[in-house]
Amino acid sequence: MTDNKTRKEPVYSMKLKAGRKRTYFFDIRETKSNDYYLTITESKKRFNEDRYERHKIFLYKEDFNKFLNVLNQSIDHCKNELMPDYDFDEFHREDDITNLNESEANEVLETSTVSKDENDVLEW
Repeated sequence: MTDNKTRKEPVYSMKLKAGRKRTYFFDIRETKSNDYYLTITESKKRFNEDRYERHKIFLYKEDFNKFLNVLNQSIDHCKNELMPDYDFDEFHREDDITNLNESEANEVLETSTVSKDENDVLEW
C-alpha cells in the first residue's frame, strides 16, 4: 500500500469552498505511464469534531467530455426547468476558488480521514 507521502503530487490543484463545512478539491494527477486523470474530492468537516470526511471521484480522460456534457445538462435542467426564479449568483464569490500549490495540496491529503480501502484504490 502507498501512503500519502510517497504518492505523486498533483500536477494541478484547485480548491472550491462551498459553505462553512464543505470544500471541493480538483486535482490533476499523473499515472506511472505518464497519463493524466482528475480527482474531485468533497471534504466535509464532521460535526463537533476536528476531523474531515472525504469522498472522491476519479475521472479519466476518456470520460472528460461525456462527464462534462451530462453535468452541464443536469445543471441547466435544474436552473432552467426546476428553479428558474432562483438567483444562482447570490452566493458566488471569486475568493471561494483557490489555486493550490504542491505543499497546500499535500496538507489537504495529510489532514483528511481516509479508509484503508480508499488508500488501496489510490495506488498507482
